[in-house]
Amino acid sequence: SRPPSALQKLFTPADSARAAGDSARQDTAVTPATGGPISSVLAPGQMPGEYFVLEKDIPRAEYYFSLPQIQAALPPGKTVRWSADTLQMGGQVVKALYVLDAREILDGQYIENANPNNSPIDGTVVEFQLNNEGGRRFRNETAKHIQDYMAIVLDGRVMGRPPVIQSAIGTRGQITLGRRDLQEAQDLALVLRAGALPVPLKVAEVANIGASLGDDAIRQGVSAGVLGLAIVVLIMVVYYRFSGFLAVMGLVFYSITTLAVLAQFGAVLTLPGLAGFVLSIGMAVDANFLIFERIREELDRGKTIRTSIDEGFAHAWSAIVDTHVTTALTAAILYQFGTGPVQGFAVALLAGIGSSLVSAIFVVRTLFLVWLNRTRGAKPLSI
Repeated sequence: SRPPSALQKLFTPADSARAAGDSARQDTAVTPATGGPISSVLAPGQMPGEYFVLEKDIPRAEYYFSLPQIQAALPPGKTVRWSADTLQMGGQVVKALYVLDAREILDGQYIENANPNNSPIDGTVVEFQLNNEGGRRFRNETAKHIQDYMAIVLDGRVMGRPPVIQSAIGTRGQITLGRRDLQEAQDLALVLRAGALPVPLKVAEVANIGASLGDDAIRQGVSAGVLGLAIVVLIMVVYYRFSGFLAVMGLVFYSITTLAVLAQFGAVLTLPGLAGFVLSIGMAVDANFLIFERIREELDRGKTIRTSIDEGFAHAWSAIVDTHVTTALTAAILYQFGTGPVQGFAVALLAGIGSSLVSAIFVVRTLFLVWLNRTRGAKPLSI
């Protein structure tokens, strides 16, 4: 007879171990005792080295196996690894625990490619391909362990139940995930394709970002927008005088309608959205520049004020529509293919483009016509 192995002693209390040792001297066979502190939370599985732990007992089992004396009691060259997922057995949630060889036969640096797939027999699988060196090593190792179980370990967790090695495996193989969904297979394939990191990760910088930083950014963004708007208003009034004042009235309409459109669609005016809002202000002013310059040209040709205003709006219309449509298409593309802040910028820009077009073409022209009706063309146009 032979004394109990280290793994058997690990699952047996001290007094049972002594009793087993005494019986070993008297009898011809030894039956390991059960009921130790670790074995009380373990249930043997269906393959060598597989044990199941009830979900409520997982913290206690993790504590036991974290103790240095328990680690030292493990057989040489063996290690304990938990399964990555829980299982349903007999109406109870359990988690598998595996006793594995500490030395891996292959690591991720030899994997060239991995892709998820669905098999009618095996269910969800991840098919992988090794390079020549990895395939040669894998073939040699798997040839020595035919009919043994091979665990696939990722981040210290066993992926699925270890399959049986049916034959030597070369450069191509697959990981069977059973009935798990394709998204898990895609995630696993992505990790496998990444392979082993060639250098260790180092922390280069650690920064704590609080809510005050966001408040400062919003406050500075609003201040920049207000300052830009004030400069635009000043330039318009100084350069175009009364006509510039009418353009400023159009900007007031533009601002109200833009914010109303954003509120109607439930959009939040973030910093990128604020940038799109300010940019569309510039486009509205640019449209007024085009109109006013064309009115000036018509006045220089000796035409009446009413005719000059009509001709100025008519001749500037095509250029204004071209610029607004081009910018709207760009904003639509940003919204379609962008994410997060980019989409916020695109939404604010689209709302501003529509409002600026209405403001420049219709609102400012209406203000000119109101002024003409009141003065009946008796006063010169300040432009």
